[in-house]
Amino acid sequence: MSRIAYVNGVYRPLADATVHIEDRGFQFADGVYEVIYRHAGRMIDMDLHLARLERSLGELSLRPPVTRSALMAILAEVARRNRLQTGLLYIQITRGSAPRLHAFPPAGTPTTLVVTMRRTPPFPASADAWQAAAITLADQRWARCDIKSVSLLPNVLAREAARQAGALEAIFVDGDGMVTEGASTSVFIVDAAGMLRTRPLGREILPGCMRAALLARLAEDGIVCDQRAFSLQELRAAREIFVTAATSFVKPITRLDGAPVGDGTPGPVANQLFKIMAQHVTGRRNAA
Repeated sequence: MSRIAYVNGVYRPLADATVHIEDRGFQFADGVYEVIYRHAGRMIDMDLHLARLERSLGELSLRPPVTRSALMAILAEVARRNRLQTGLLYIQITRGSAPRLHAFPPAGTPTTLVVTMRRTPPFPASADAWQAAAITLADQRWARCDIKSVSLLPNVLAREAARQAGALEAIFVDGDGMVTEGASTSVFIVDAAGMLRTRPLGREILPGCMRAALLARLAEDGIVCDQRAFSLQELRAAREIFVTAATSFVKPITRLDGAPVGDGTPGPVANQLFKIMAQHVTGRRNAA
């Protein structure tokens, strides 16, 4: 069965789905996106993702193409037509098609809405099978990383640098030597003193939905996480490092820039939090 995409009100096979050559997403990266993980028919953190999408649209003065309820219906229909109970739903909204001028097109220009879905492998039963390596890179992105923009060239280059280094993720470091986030993940550490930490929200990082869900679960369970920035030096001295994202859940980083993190295996905090988020994703509070 071919994959089915939604483009501006029409469902069609992915190979036949197109947007206009002058779409501003293609011409200027003038758009935003969102990715939602669907597990066994459940949209994970749907409200968090849609709220972040609406915030990104608002920050760019970009008109929503449909209401939230209509978008939810489209997501469900794309999943149904692709016959996928588990997979990734990708939403992209641009300012639409117009002659290639930098200023916004005339009021009333229809925005573009694209929704696709693809199959993903199931997440593993334990953090041991989920561990990965990372590298560190200077953060060369724009100053509004809190907006989930489709302008991702620095992230693409960083991920390719990581791949060429035999790693999965690239962790960005700003001009002051402080860690911001991964190329497509939020970063947590257990520092040298044993404190669980992650950078506080600001324009320097994306407000990760899995990050928010994890912090909420930690609060419910009485586990303290210090939302305080940390340096590259602290990152390298950390007992544990792990990253979170809609597709990563809690992924331990066991090698950083070629050196082991801690003893080079997923640590006890990462293992505990992996289990917490597995419960969150499956909806089983007492899941093993």
